[in-house]
Amino acid sequence: MNKSSFYSLVGFILFPLILGALFGFFTNGSMDTYSSFVRPPLSPPAILFPIVWTILYIAMGISSWIIYKSQDPLSKKALGIYGIQLIINLLWPILFFTFHLYFVSFLWIVLLIFCVALMILLFYQISPFAAYLQIPYFLWLIFAGYLNLCLFIINIR
Repeated sequence: MNKSSFYSLVGFILFPLILGALFGFFTNGSMDTYSSFVRPPLSPPAILFPIVWTILYIAMGISSWIIYKSQDPLSKKALGIYGIQLIINLLWPILFFTFHLYFVSFLWIVLLIFCVALMILLFYQISPFAAYLQIPYFLWLIFAGYLNLCLFIINIR
């Protein structure tokens, strides 16, 4: 790997990490809100969320870099969907933690799951490995959807 490729890989990894941290700043204290909820079975401790998201954002960055480097004609469309799903992803904590729109945020996650499924399908056509890197993210979103819906149902006031 040459220097240029290495720096672009680092940039693609840092991009979702920095955006995630920035949007996390806007929802500072959100884990206190999560801790105050009556939580459903299988709810992980709050400390697990930043660890999981860091790993997922790194995998997203690597995966999107693979698509970018592919020079495939479909890569522009695939990276466009990647960008859209990333925006949807980053807006979810604002809907949930800042505005307390718990049911709307559940619907938002469903939209995100569909976008990520589409992204995985497009990535797979270009690079199966890049698509496989997105599978943990997809599964985590399904789990997050479960948590979101259960938190809404259990904590309706």
